[in-house]
Parts: sequence; structure tokens; C-alpha cells
Amino acid sequence: MTITDEDCLPETLGFNEQFEAAAASRPARGQAPSAATLALLRHNRLGGDTPPVRLPHGQNRVVEGAVKVRVFVPDHVDGVYLHIHGGGWAFGSSDGQDERLWRLAVQARLAVVSVDYRLAPEHPFPAGPDDCEAAARWLVKHAPAEFGTDRLLIGGESAGAHLGVVTLLRLRDRHGITGAFRAAHLLFGPYDLSMTPSQRRFGSRRLLSNTDTLRGGYELFTPGMGEEQRRSPEISPLFADLAWLPPARIVVGTEDPLLDDSLFLAARWQAAGAPVQLDVVAGAMHDFTLFPLTITERELRREGDFLASA
Repeated sequence: MTITDEDCLPETLGFNEQFEAAAASRPARGQAPSAATLALLRHNRLGGDTPPVRLPHGQNRVVEGAVKVRVFVPDHVDGVYLHIHGGGWAFGSSDGQDERLWRLAVQARLAVVSVDYRLAPEHPFPAGPDDCEAAARWLVKHAPAEFGTDRLLIGGESAGAHLGVVTLLRLRDRHGITGAFRAAHLLFGPYDLSMTPSQRRFGSRRLLSNTDTLRGGYELFTPGMGEEQRRSPEISPLFADLAWLPPARIVVGTEDPLLDDSLFLAARWQAAGAPVQLDVVAGAMHDFTLFPLTITERELRREGDFLASA
């Protein structure tokens, strides 16, 4: 484990304080967001109050299984990155971070395929995982013809990181596919939906995620399920057999309620036989890469470097 960006701690903690102060004037996000709240979150940039910027470089497509994806193809392609967006399985979209994905495509010389998976509560588990699995299988079969390479990578942020691991496990267990994806890049994901100790202890701090908002997201994604049901390896990959998974880079902040999820997953991933790089960002809250911070700029460079060299 590497603790990163301690030199940025004053800036990072200062931003957290400002975020909490601003959040105190907004209505608390309850365990069951209203339809209006969900609509607003889906319309606006994740973590912000304005619509996202959509670039002409992104192309919307529909692949096998009627799954929608958004594709970014730079001039030089050395691989394909299957990206899965975050948003608590209930908001976010494949066209919600065009600027970041286009920058990654150019920097790492990757075609980026972002999955527009179906969202809860209209489409609870297993709809989102089904869509990600279908997109991954399409890439395994068609990447050489579509993009001129069979070098595949996978990853995502928050709920997208969870879905990335679930997708790898489904490829292995349902289709006997191992080794097709060369690496996984997993940013601050929830891997135990019955809640790790750090999730339970975090409490009501008004950072981007806390104990209540996480629990509310799990109830939207897996309605009617209790904690024991959510420990199923199909839902909580921390309880799965992690053999035959690719090398991974796992990232989380010290002020993230999902800290334990990344620590525990990294230990189990490595114990199962695959190399793991675990980076813990000093002072960072959940989804810190959404915000204009020094640690964000550094993390985006590290992400690009890892995916370019994996």
C-alpha cells in the first residue's frame, strides 16, 4: 500500500471543509431519493450543479444485447478500455464525462468504450451488471475488427468499479473467459454491499458519500434484499473467489467511507495470485476526481500511465 499526495493535504482537507459547509445548506439525501432528485442528478455533472460537457469526439452506439455505449477513438490505438461510470447504480451516464474520457483516450492511446448501463430503481440488479457483461463480451469478440487490437482493459469509478469486478467474475464464471482483459483500474469502489466497518462507522458527515447515502444506494440497486443476501458473491465481489483475475490498480482516499472496501479487496486480490497496486490518497473523500484539485490532476495522470503500460 502506498499513501500518496501527503504534500497536498492542506488543500485537500480545506476543500473537504468547504464541501461540507456548502452541503449543510442543501437538503440531506435520504435513503430513498425522490424522482425529482434522481432526475436532477442524472441531468447534471456528477458532484456538480451544471450539465456535463459533451464532445463531438464521442460516438453513441448500440452493441449486442441492445446495450448502449459511447466510444472515443484517438488517432493512435494501442488498446481498448471498457469504462463503467459511477453514480450509485442510479445516476450518471456514459456521456457524463466526455472531457476526462477523451483526455484518457489520447494520453493512453486507447479506444474508450463507456457503457450506458440501465439504472436503478427502474432497472435494479441484475440489469446494470447484465449490460456491462454484454458490452464486455462484445469487446472480447469484436475488438480486433472494430479497433485493430485485442488488448483489453476494464475499470470505473465508485459503482463503476464494483461493476468492473462483477463483470470480470461473470466472464470467468459464466463464459470461461480469463485473460482477455489485461488489467483492471478500480477507483473507490463499494465491494461489500452488506457494508464494511468503514462504511458503518463513517456516519453522517456531509461529504459526497456517507453511511446513509451508501445504504440508500444499496436499497435502490438491490431492493428487498437484506444484508445476508447482499453478501452473495454475485452482488458483493469481496466475498467472491478472485482467482484468475488480471493485475489491478486500486485507488481510494483516506476520508472515503469505502476505504475498507479497497483495502480488503486489494489484500484478497493479491492473495488470489494477481499483482495489485494499492494507492491511498491522503485526505481524499469519495469521488474526489470529480473536483478541480491537485490530487485530481495527479490521479488522472497516474490512471493514464497505468492503463498505457498495463
